[in-house]
Amino acid sequence: MEKQVFFEFINAINVHDVDKIYSLMSDDHKFVDAHGNETTGKEKMRGGWGGYFQLFPDYKIEITDLFTDGDTLAGFGFASGTYKNRKTPDSKLYWRLSASWKAW
Repeated sequence: MEKQVFFEFINAINVHDVDKIYSLMSDDHKFVDAHGNETTGKEKMRGGWGGYFQLFPDYKIEITDLFTDGDTLAGFGFASGTYKNRKTPDSKLYWRLSASWKAW
């Protein structure tokens, strides 16, 4: 994977452009979350991203470090967002976690 495509994907996520995210995925795109749950296929992911952005309307990814090995990229940084469905101004509804992404 080229760095440019990787950062286009991150940018599309950060601006919540589901159509752009969809256009950057292969038909057999595989998403693995932090719990090891896997979703395969860009059609499933289109709906998944749309739903996720509804739950976390300010979700974003920050890449602080990027490593490459041949066609594989590994990005490290943070993911953050605020859970939308709560009515209290409790600051614990906002989260920011260390995260990593692998792409090839």
